Amino acid sequence: MNNHPIEVSIDTFQTLVIDKSYTQLVILDISANWCAPCKVLGTVLMSVAAAYNNDEFSLTKLEAEDENMKIAGRFSVRGFPTVIAFINGREVDRFHSAQTHDFVRNFVDKNLQEF
Repeated sequence: MNNHPIEVSIDTFQTLVIDKSYTQLVILDISANWCAPCKVLGTVLMSVAAAYNNDEFSLTKLEAEDENMKIAGRFSVRGFPTVIAFINGREVDRFHSAQTHDFVRNFVDKNLQEF
């Protein structure tokens, strides 16, 4: 898998997250560019994503600023980073704050089994 997340905005959220989640697990990283734990987690997410094939899941990233904050509000995000798994157009799992490589790998694997 390309280890760089697909950048999502309020304009592309429906297509790149919701619609795509009908054909592939979508992992959405909601973060802020000023957030140190977000940067740590972003590196972990990219490392984990690199271990999978392109068709296994889609790693997406939403910068929580300006209009994009509406999406964070829609999903009741209380802090950054927040990672949400989507399957069939709906949220199926989430976690908050920076996590270890093993934690993230287990999160992805668990949600891939649900797909």
